[in-house]
Amino acid sequence: SKKPYRLATTLMDATTDKDPLVQEQIYNALCYLGESEPEEILHSCDEYLRQHDKLAYPHRVIILKAMETVVKNNIASLDKSTAKVVIFLASNEMTKSKEVIREWQQAASSVLVAVGQRFINKVMEEVLTKFQPGILPHYFIVQTFANLSVSNVFGMVPFLNSILGTMLPMLGMAKQDHMKSVFCYALQHFSESIQEYLANLDKAPDPTVRKDTFSNEIFSAYEVLFNSWLQHREAKLRLAVVEAVGPMSYLMPSEKLEEQLPKLIPGILALYKKHAEAFYISKSLCQILEASVNIGSRSLDVQLDALLGTLHPQICAPADPSVPLTVKNHTEVLRCFTVLACSFPDRVLAFLLPKLESSNERTRVGTLLIMRQIINSAPSQMEIKKPFILSSMKLPLQDSNDKVKRAVVQVISAMAHHGYLEQPGGEAMMEYLVRQCALPSEQPKKQTPDADDLTSDSVQSISVNTLFLLSTTVDRMNNVLWPYLLEFVTPIQFTNALTPLCKSLMYLAMKKQEEGENASLIRYDLNGNLPSPYALTTRLLVVSSQPYAGDCRGTAALRLLSVLQYSVHPALEQLWSKRVPSLVEHIEENTEKCLCQKEWEEKLLLFLQETLAAVSDNTWICHFVTEMCRQLNSYNGFPLEKNFLYKCIGTTLGACTSKDLVQKQLQELLETARYHEEAEREGLASCFGICAINHLEETLAKLEDFVRSDVFKKSVGLFSIFKDRSDNEVEKIKSTLILCYGFVAVHAPKELVLSRIEADILKNIFQYFNTKVLGIKVETKDLTLKLCLIRSICMISQAIYNGGKCGDFVFSRKAELVAQMVEFIKAEPLDAMRTPVRQRAMVTCTYLVVLEPHLSDPDRTELIDTCLASVLALPPDPGQERDGIGGDILYGDTLSALKDLLKSLLQRNLTPHGLQDMFAVGAACGAGHAARPSTVIPFYNLGVLIALFSPRCSDSLASVRQHAVDCVYCLLYIQLCYEGFARDHTDEMVEGLKALKKGLEEPDFTVLFHACHNIAMVVGKRVPPDQLMSLLLAMFEGLADPDKNCSRAATVMINSLLKERGSVLQEKVPDIMSIIHSKLQEVDEEHVRKAAQQTVYILASQHKSVVVSSLLGSALPFDSHTCAMWRSLAAEPTLTSQILEQLLEKVNRDVPYKESKCFLLGSGSERIATPLPLAATCALYEIMSAPESGAAVLGLYAPLFVTLLLRVSCTVGVQLPKSLQSRERRSSSLSPAPRSLHPCSCAVETLKVMLARGGSEAVTRAVGSAGGWDLMASPERHHDGIAVLAGAMARHAGPRLPLIVKNLVPTLSSVFDSQRITTTAFFAELLNSNVVNDLMLLETVMDNMTGRQKDPCMLVRMLALRGLGNISSGSPEKVRKHGAKLLASMVNGMDDKDDPHNLVALEAMSSLSKLLDHLEERDIQSMLLHIAIRIRPFFDSEQPGLRQSSIVLFGNLTKFSEDDCEAFFEQILNGLVTLLLHLQDPKPEVVKACKFALRMCGPNMGCEGLCDMFLNHLREDRSLHYGEFMNNVCKHLMQSYPEMLNRLILTNLFYFKSNWVDIRAAAPMFIGFLVLHVDEDHCQQVDLDQLISGESVPAACTAGEQGLGLGAGAQPHEFGLRSVGPRRAPGSCSTLG
Repeated sequence: SKKPYRLATTLMDATTDKDPLVQEQIYNALCYLGESEPEEILHSCDEYLRQHDKLAYPHRVIILKAMETVVKNNIASLDKSTAKVVIFLASNEMTKSKEVIREWQQAASSVLVAVGQRFINKVMEEVLTKFQPGILPHYFIVQTFANLSVSNVFGMVPFLNSILGTMLPMLGMAKQDHMKSVFCYALQHFSESIQEYLANLDKAPDPTVRKDTFSNEIFSAYEVLFNSWLQHREAKLRLAVVEAVGPMSYLMPSEKLEEQLPKLIPGILALYKKHAEAFYISKSLCQILEASVNIGSRSLDVQLDALLGTLHPQICAPADPSVPLTVKNHTEVLRCFTVLACSFPDRVLAFLLPKLESSNERTRVGTLLIMRQIINSAPSQMEIKKPFILSSMKLPLQDSNDKVKRAVVQVISAMAHHGYLEQPGGEAMMEYLVRQCALPSEQPKKQTPDADDLTSDSVQSISVNTLFLLSTTVDRMNNVLWPYLLEFVTPIQFTNALTPLCKSLMYLAMKKQEEGENASLIRYDLNGNLPSPYALTTRLLVVSSQPYAGDCRGTAALRLLSVLQYSVHPALEQLWSKRVPSLVEHIEENTEKCLCQKEWEEKLLLFLQETLAAVSDNTWICHFVTEMCRQLNSYNGFPLEKNFLYKCIGTTLGACTSKDLVQKQLQELLETARYHEEAEREGLASCFGICAINHLEETLAKLEDFVRSDVFKKSVGLFSIFKDRSDNEVEKIKSTLILCYGFVAVHAPKELVLSRIEADILKNIFQYFNTKVLGIKVETKDLTLKLCLIRSICMISQAIYNGGKCGDFVFSRKAELVAQMVEFIKAEPLDAMRTPVRQRAMVTCTYLVVLEPHLSDPDRTELIDTCLASVLALPPDPGQERDGIGGDILYGDTLSALKDLLKSLLQRNLTPHGLQDMFAVGAACGAGHAARPSTVIPFYNLGVLIALFSPRCSDSLASVRQHAVDCVYCLLYIQLCYEGFARDHTDEMVEGLKALKKGLEEPDFTVLFHACHNIAMVVGKRVPPDQLMSLLLAMFEGLADPDKNCSRAATVMINSLLKERGSVLQEKVPDIMSIIHSKLQEVDEEHVRKAAQQTVYILASQHKSVVVSSLLGSALPFDSHTCAMWRSLAAEPTLTSQILEQLLEKVNRDVPYKESKCFLLGSGSERIATPLPLAATCALYEIMSAPESGAAVLGLYAPLFVTLLLRVSCTVGVQLPKSLQSRERRSSSLSPAPRSLHPCSCAVETLKVMLARGGSEAVTRAVGSAGGWDLMASPERHHDGIAVLAGAMARHAGPRLPLIVKNLVPTLSSVFDSQRITTTAFFAELLNSNVVNDLMLLETVMDNMTGRQKDPCMLVRMLALRGLGNISSGSPEKVRKHGAKLLASMVNGMDDKDDPHNLVALEAMSSLSKLLDHLEERDIQSMLLHIAIRIRPFFDSEQPGLRQSSIVLFGNLTKFSEDDCEAFFEQILNGLVTLLLHLQDPKPEVVKACKFALRMCGPNMGCEGLCDMFLNHLREDRSLHYGEFMNNVCKHLMQSYPEMLNRLILTNLFYFKSNWVDIRAAAPMFIGFLVLHVDEDHCQQVDLDQLISGESVPAACTAGEQGLGLGAGAQPHEFGLRSVGPRRAPGSCSTLG
């Protein structure tokens, strides 16, 4: 028992969850637990709420509601002690807060009310403690009393006296509105409980209780409520008072109530004006009125007018069903009228009836509603008023307003129940009701915003229901309605009411039969106005022809007919009892959509025929047919019914033995027919046809007579007065007569009619059809006449064909009739199908061609050609036609007619010649709707025909798909027959096609194309080899099929066939490739492009070389379609690799260009690209641009890279052939060409795409951002571009290099300089990276570079030296090892004889400079002097690069001179003047080199002062004042090496002729400073005169004089010599001096 307790506690803990859904679930769970353990759960709830005093009230409410539910469901078994606990808890919860907290306190109150059902005394004991005299109680204490009084009447009423006693004084104490309201609520419920108690005294615990026990207290309370609180401005309180006063009025003392009425009723009525919500007022008023009537009040009389005047508008204001209280208010007001009508019938009617004439529709409707109420609820008072009330209804019966009509119908219903309609004037009411039933049944309209009418059923449906109810449930109406309702069956205006009428009549008739009135069911002697049995039978039979119209009137009419069988004719009982139920069953088994109208009418006509045979009384039949003819005109607005009535007349005339009557009636029909209506013409013709079955002679005679008769001539004559009308009307009469002949021919007995066809029938038909003007035949333009003629001839042909002996019957006018039909077809327009002439004429020909004699060949050919031309030229989407015939239906019917005609012709002439005629037909129909040419096609065209039909297996029309499979199936069997198999041979593969048909029903692409694939597999295995190519060629034509599905199917089939049989087509591959290309140009569809690529792939997998050669033969530049075809070869890695290898072979095999003499440029020549390598390069680009080629490119990375690198190399500066140049210009002017065809650009782009596809996008990006691709294409900078590429490869594609190097090595001996240059440049740059060392390629590459030193191409030699120099940065640690070899290479480079511009030497020097730091000293020292002497001439080279490189190298060499190396010191002295003078070099880089060399030489000069000067003043970042610097240098020189004076001067003299002005100027100044600082002893070394005379250069002379001036003691800055580098601040050379 602890378990539910714990569970309940856990649940209650969760009540604090905010989610309403969770709260709902907790409540449900507690209730569920309470079902099994109610006591436990109630105790745990009690304990929980007491322990959790602070739990917020919304959570307490959940627990209290659960307690209420548990108590309610288990009240019978609840223990008294538990009840006490619950009562105490609920009472405390309810009154804990003095404020009103409605939700919480209501929940607690509900618990008390629930417990009070059984433990009322315990509850009252607890609650009365909180209801003390003189203290205003808690709001919910009062409410709990009220609710208890309702839920437990017998338990509570005994307490009420004392409660009322305590409560009355409190009414005066209540100041707040909510307290007043709750007192009203309590008084209302107390009063209702007391009334219920008094009404059930026999069951009450205390039967002595009387009304007067409570009267005085109730009246005291009433006074407070009515006199004080009702006047309150708060509307809610006023309504609470009103609600209470109603029930209280029953309990008030009679004399007090009588006394109060004059005030009470006006007081209540006045409230209607103040409150929109009138229900509570009306309810209370009704209770007061009933109480007043109960005490026999005399005051009501006076109040009556006011009451009627106020209550009537309440009813006239329509009730809104969406507001339930308005509907309830109506009910209460009507109850008030009942009370008043029972007491004051005359005055109430006098008030109401004039209001029926009001102009206000709501007033009329409201009044009628009250009338219905009074008729129903005050029958005894109204009995003598019946005639008066009936006569007052005349005006409402003429009202056209729908709402009024509905109300009138309701009044009629009430009248019927209370015997009004048996009175004179009752029939008018019934007729009114039937008229409403006959209203057109409304289509559901959109609801109007008119609140009066939101749920109202239509007048018609209410009337129908009312009529049926009156017939079936109100016994007193039987004699009123039967047989009176029969009068409404035949008039046409009641057609819409027929279903309910027939149902009611059938019910009434069956009641009469049960009463034994079978024979005298219809008493014509007592009812003169009733329709005759003939009229009833005709009417009910005709309306049954449209059985589902008017709410399925066919079944109702037939059932009524069945009930009336005895009255119609006694002989019909047996037949109709059997036949009518089966007809009814047929209607019920079908629906309007699926019922076959023709079959239904045949059933009805057979029923009529059997009826006539059963009666077999000519007089009766004559009356019957006369009645039928009489009714014809009443169906003028009902063409279908009228048409059927004509057939009935034909059938009945056929059964009539009186020939005179037959002729008379036929004459009458011809005279009265409305010829301009199509249904009428059809009907009349059917009538004549059916009549001719038994009266052929009379019918034909009557038709001939009619044309000769005055009537016909008169109508023709009369119409010719109105010229425009005449033609039309006359043509319509003639059309009808022609049609009559057709129907007669088809229906009449064949043995009688065949002999009359040519003699009478056709002769007359053509006489009407061809009008003669002045003896010349004029063909009619009237469409109706044409169509009738075609139909008639068709019927005549059918009649002959069905005659059984048609083989014996020779139809001599057959050819003439066929020719007439061909003329009609030819006259139809080819652009549209406006009329059914074409279709009908072909149907007619279908019947004609099978008759004897045979058509002549020319006639037959013309017929076929005309029909084909006329139908196949039509647009396939005819749209809606002008004359209302559905265009699609007519188009379909026309195609069917064509097919049937061709089949008919073929069956008539099953010969090879017939087949030949049909050949075009098979193809044409195949293209359109897949006729089955199983017997049509000569076998030599098998391939073409299969290609024609098989793609249609995925046609968008399901039927075509099915037929297409049948066609292929038949074609393959025909082929098997030609191959010598027996007719009944079954081939398993071909039979497999049938199984595919199921899958073709659903238009799912995957299923369809799978089926197409399977069909192709069968075809592939069964088509003979000689037909294969024609099959494929025709299939390719199918790609352009406008039906996308068929186009797709053709692609699937081509590819399936090629997979299956493609291996034998090698010599046809080029043709197929060119067809694919032309189809891609012709059909711009994505699916065709994809399929074509698949086709190319399949062919390539079978015939690689042929496909590649074929594609390489395509015109350059490749168009988009060729490109797509190339890209398709990237689909499968193995094949792609093989094709890439083939293309590489094509690129490498042919020379890349040819030299061509260029006449315009004199002796020069230009290089022209050879086409095959160019095409192969373009092809490589296309294949590798397809993402799928990635795997193949990775596999061939090295050969692709090397080939394309060398291709770039060979195409630099190469031109396109002239033919291609013009073509490229053309293609780029038409549309922007996707890529340039220029050989070099093309090769570069291909290399780029190869790198990207091979996973080296980083290389492509790096080369691009360094401008390498553009450099590569430039003849001057090509090798620089290659270097950029090599560097990027070393950085981003290292692992690829070993194979690339291996493949590149052989090209170093290529005959093409360009290839050697490219490879050398690539290798040279690779040596710049350590990756060659990592990959162990260093020796290989280095050896190849040293091996290039004797290369005939200077650029190769130069690049080789650059590469060797690059080792210093790429693999510096390896330089020492190969020092001797590298040094030798550099020295050789400097000694290069074939180096006019010293480029090789320059490269050797800059490379040697880079290498020196890493070489062994001993290696260098052995070569030192040689190098120094070799580079000395370059110090004064015209090329700044050479000057710079040689000077830098010289500076670097000084590092290696040994201290005692006299020879090298000599070289330093030799170079010193040059280096010092070149500090004035115009090129800053040379000046920088000189500074570096002098700094390096300083330590080897043996003069510390000079060394310090060089190191301090020649720093790179420091500017130099050249004059001062030279002054100080010369001072140190002359101090340290005075004996050198002469050498120094002589060297300077050499520069007097220098090209550089500043150096020319510096040389004499140098000499001047030397002379200035030399001491006397060495002065004699210099011959000053010689110096002065020997100089002829002006600038040098001036400087020389200045120099000598210096020698005479002038300061250097006075001579304006320029500084080296930027100006320096004065005094910065202070160390000099």
